[in-house]
Amino acid sequence: MAIMGRLLKNKRAGEERIAWHRPNLGGPDTLELTSEAFAHEAPMPLAHAGRRAGGDNTSPSLAWSPAPEGTAQLLLVFEDPDVPMPAPAVHTVALIDPKLTALPTGGLDKNSPAPGVRLLRSTMSSGYFGPEPIKGHGPHRYVFQLFALAEPLDEAARQARPRALLDSVAAPILARGRLDGIYER
Repeated sequence: MAIMGRLLKNKRAGEERIAWHRPNLGGPDTLELTSEAFAHEAPMPLAHAGRRAGGDNTSPSLAWSPAPEGTAQLLLVFEDPDVPMPAPAVHTVALIDPKLTALPTGGLDKNSPAPGVRLLRSTMSSGYFGPEPIKGHGPHRYVFQLFALAEPLDEAARQARPRALLDSVAAPILARGRLDGIYER
């Protein structure tokens, strides 16, 4: 697999294709998103990597500043823009109660999501799917993006595939925040 990673080293989906850069998801960058497990643009611990990468596939703790008044839902999207595919891999999509300001370690896990979390479909399935970059492909950025939605997503959007769900967000984004982790095999 390391040979495949080296062959594809320069093939990446691209930063410009993640949810953060979609025009309908633009808004004030006023939500501070952090984790006790790693700092912004720092390596993610093995415990949060996917099982095929030797990790426990446990979502990291996340904390953020309070959502602005009028927030109907928080939308969390976790993507890998460095995957050697035409579009980023969407690892996790979740709707979060806007009153929350933190999730514990494991709060996005498929079998036991934290109260106030609704796990949606991702490219992988539903629930947290940790980093599993191709061996030898180089460092991958894993981007947690949190959006404060002015209106809740309707049921059709909540059942849609990730790209269709992101396309369906029409209401203004009241605030947003981002946390990038790095993982490499």
